[in-house]
Order: sequence, then structure tokens, then C-alpha cells
Amino acid sequence: MSSVPTSDDGYREGAIDLLGILAYGALTAFERMAEDAQAAPTLADKVELATVAARQIDHFKSVSAQLATMGVDVMAAMAPFHAPFDAFHAYTKPKDWYEGLVKAFVGDGIAADFYREIAAFVDADTRNLVNEVLADEGLQAYIVAQVRLGMEHDPKLAGRLSLWGRRLVGEALSQAQRVAADRDALTSLLTGTVDRPGLDLAAISRMFSRLVANHTKRMAELGLKA
Repeated sequence: MSSVPTSDDGYREGAIDLLGILAYGALTAFERMAEDAQAAPTLADKVELATVAARQIDHFKSVSAQLATMGVDVMAAMAPFHAPFDAFHAYTKPKDWYEGLVKAFVGDGIAADFYREIAAFVDADTRNLVNEVLADEGLQAYIVAQVRLGMEHDPKLAGRLSLWGRRLVGEALSQAQRVAADRDALTSLLTGTVDRPGLDLAAISRMFSRLVANHTKRMAELGLKA
């Protein structure tokens, strides 16, 4: 992959932040999926989550390699995101197998949508890497099948998981807004500069509306009320 252009320092910092988020996201996804695998009801479920967890390490390595071409250490790029990510995951810790599945589908889904929105304003190599890291690898269909099967066996599960999904989207959107507000370089990717146009306030509002609309679709796929 070619390196990110360096003529615009603000752009470069924003691209590094985006890659830092992806790297730490992949690392924490590995940890959560490995933990969820321990609560899996069957051996086949353990294998499914363990396999997806292993792919997260591959994603982490890919992002690390791209950062290295930019002369940036992945540990430094991830550092600003430790606290907000860890706080989010601590506050939204699943109580059981099904809540873990919904979090992986809904919580990670809305985060991925947000990163894709930002990636629209970076160079092609970085954007392609973002899309590669965030691509569905079969986990979504697996989660939908598992959650729907669980609700067939226990109809009361739907109400609890619907409430859980609403909490997740609220926390995920709040986290996205906090991260964007705290990281000026990320915000500049979205809002643009004199030489590099971005989104105005109305367009940013529409972006968050798209995030909510995608969340509603995901909840419907699971058979849950948004």
C-alpha cells in the first residue's frame, strides 16, 4: 500500500486517528469475542467465535503495517482511544451469551458505519483498508440465526434484547460524538478545510440519521424493536 499523503498535516493526523481507532477496535474485538466464546453454549459456537476472533488479529496486523508505512507506531496511534473504548465496553458489558451477540451485531455495526463515513474523506488506499477490516466475514448471518433461534425457544428474550439494543445505540452514538469532538483531526476529515471540502452541519446531521437508520435495519434483521 502507498503511504498517506503528507502535504496536509491535519489530514495526515486524521488518517492516523482513523487507523488508530481501527487497530484498537480490532484488538478489543478479539478480546471480547474470545471472552464470548467461553460462554458459548456449544462447541460449534465456540469454534465460530474463536475463528472470527483470530481474524481480528489479522486485521490488527494489516492496520499496523499501513501505519508503519507512514512512520507511525501502532501503539502511539491507539493510545488516544484506550480510555473511551474501555469505558464504553465496561459500561456495556453483556450479561449473557445473547447480549454479547447483539452487542457484536448492533454496537460494532454502528461503529463500523461511523468509520466508513469518515473513510469517505481519506485516500483510496486507506479507505480500501478500512473497508477490508470492516467487511462482514459471515458473523452477521450467524448472529441473526442464533438470536432468532433463541427467541423461538424463549419469547421473553425479544423484549430484553430490544431494550439492550436501544441502550447500545445510545451509548455508541454518544461515544462517536465524544471521540469526534475530542479529536480535532478526525473532525476535520468530516468537516473539511479550505482546500479539501467536507460535510456542513446539515450533512453531518444527515450522516447521524443514516447511522440510526442502519441501526433500525439491523434490529429488524434480529427480529427486535428499535
